[in-house]
Amino acid sequence: MARFSFVVYSNPEEGREQEYNDWYSNQHLKDLLAIPGVLSARRFKLSDTQIHAGAQPYRYLAIYEIESDGVKSFLEEMTLRTSSGSMVVSSAMSPDVLPVFWEPL
Repeated sequence: MARFSFVVYSNPEEGREQEYNDWYSNQHLKDLLAIPGVLSARRFKLSDTQIHAGAQPYRYLAIYEIESDGVKSFLEEMTLRTSSGSMVVSSAMSPDVLPVFWEPL
């Protein structure tokens, strides 16, 4: 079994931040934690204080720790659940999401 982190940078649609946060915290995290091998899920909001000045492209971050046969098998399961409707993606989330997989050194 491989261990890796699934890091997702995202934003809510304009004017839908409360709906986005409600869906993400109360539904989406549970849906992802229901996938076998997802060990933990944590969410973060961008801090007002940053090292570099300027606008940041993403205001929200989620980090999932996963143990699976590999990234490909996790992606297949997540795609299957999304296409079957057992995992719903809210329209309150902006489509310009940045999902990134990280492997431990």
